[in-house]
Amino acid sequence: EEPVLLAELKPGRPQRYDWKSSCETWSVAFSPDGAWFAWSQGHCVVKLIPWPLGEAELCKTSERKSRGGKAEPRSRGGAKEKTLECGQIVWGLAFSAWPAAEEGDTDPTCALGLPCLVLATGLNDGQIKVWEVQTGHLLFSLLGHQDVVRDLSFAPNGSPILVSASRDKTLRVWDLSRDGRSLQGWRQVQVLAGHVQWVYCCSISPDCSMLCSAAGEKSALLWSMRSYTLIRRLEGHQSSVVSCDFSPDSALLVTASYDACVIMWDPYTGEQLRTLRHVPLHSTLDYSSDIHSSSLRSVCFSPEGLYLATVADDRLLRIWALELRSPVAFAPMTNGLCCIYFPHGGFIATGTRDGHVQFWTAPRVLSSLKHLCRKALRTFLTTYQVLALPIPRKLKEFLTYRTF
Repeated sequence: EEPVLLAELKPGRPQRYDWKSSCETWSVAFSPDGAWFAWSQGHCVVKLIPWPLGEAELCKTSERKSRGGKAEPRSRGGAKEKTLECGQIVWGLAFSAWPAAEEGDTDPTCALGLPCLVLATGLNDGQIKVWEVQTGHLLFSLLGHQDVVRDLSFAPNGSPILVSASRDKTLRVWDLSRDGRSLQGWRQVQVLAGHVQWVYCCSISPDCSMLCSAAGEKSALLWSMRSYTLIRRLEGHQSSVVSCDFSPDSALLVTASYDACVIMWDPYTGEQLRTLRHVPLHSTLDYSSDIHSSSLRSVCFSPEGLYLATVADDRLLRIWALELRSPVAFAPMTNGLCCIYFPHGGFIATGTRDGHVQFWTAPRVLSSLKHLCRKALRTFLTTYQVLALPIPRKLKEFLTYRTF
């Protein structure tokens, strides 16, 4: 079943040819509950959209688009679309919940007793601006990076820890809790230095124990989120690593590179489990055999952890099943830069160089009981702990994803 284009959103401003406008969608993001969608649509602007409840609403959006109407989802629950004027080219986006204000708290970021949703934006001048989603108000800015903030990642467990990746070749860890605030601003917990090139991507594992970073280098770096020290270098790619993502149970890590390959790793042992090679899928397609035509831009796991999506310079969106070496589906797209799954599955959002966002159907899967058990166990057991269990070897291989 090939991905079907459900809808396409376009910038609301005319294209400018001034480089400062940068009408490229380098980042798209869904809030953890799937209620909001954000994309950096160029012109120093971020669009915030209250998201439909499901695929049926997306199909209605697609129908309105085909009839010549605006290709934008309708607002939900009284929430309205917002345009955030960031003042700089936007490169990275990340959502997180913000703790509720307590009685006697003078911090006005959230209403008393009510948690709120925030969006962090990484900008061209090294700033990180954090916005309240419901109101669209700027809450505060984080200063420290000396160059473009290329990517952002909040801790998935809801703790107010933010990691930023920058062209200044560092990663910075920020404590955005109320305890992490002082008269000088929000506390910068750590500066992680180890890359010698621009840092393109950062991803925190779902169990919040590890951080992976990818830069213009042939190796990705794996860091401890407990001690903020380097665990290991993941070496295996032949060109710059540009994207990375953890599986939902933290048992797998994937990295994507300009060498046209995705490598699947065991982050606990550093072992390479599988390599997915991006090659022309059909001889009828007019794609160059040059390896750079398949240079990877983005890779992401599906919410249940059984599929991967990749976007490459050969203008294809590919969907891969975890246990197969060839794509199970693909769709032609224009100049894709990034991709992300909807948190509840069913479709994928992709960003393009012309500032557009496209939404594609994705395989819906009912996870087997075996996979659900593996996922539940691997959420709290490392590879070494699994290997130490008094269970049959075949079961250990399954639990450590070595039965491909």
